[in-house]
Amino acid sequence: MAGDRILIEGLSARCIIGVNSDERTERQDVVIDIDLYTDMAVPGRTDDINDAVNYREVKKKVLALVESSGFFLIEALAEAITKLCLEDEAVEKVRVRVDKPLALRFAKSVGVEITRGR
Repeated sequence: MAGDRILIEGLSARCIIGVNSDERTERQDVVIDIDLYTDMAVPGRTDDINDAVNYREVKKKVLALVESSGFFLIEALAEAITKLCLEDEAVEKVRVRVDKPLALRFAKSVGVEITRGR
């Protein structure tokens, strides 16, 4: 497994997330960090986007998923994002962190982090 990573940090989105009734009607902010583990030797040599994981496309797919979702738990949202990222066969492993700012009074954020591989 490659130790090379593509980092997407601080991706902001709004979605329905949570178990309380007010959370089911108003969209909330979530912040997402994604590490895509992939071998970058070939794209590093060829300088060709066709040999690389297209992180712009990953971002677009993740935002579409998140903004149309309605999960109760941020754990489920994080799991769905990891599954989506692993659809690209060049991604060997993914680490996803989802933060829900202002979820708890007196806390900056509440978040989960999961790592999944093939």
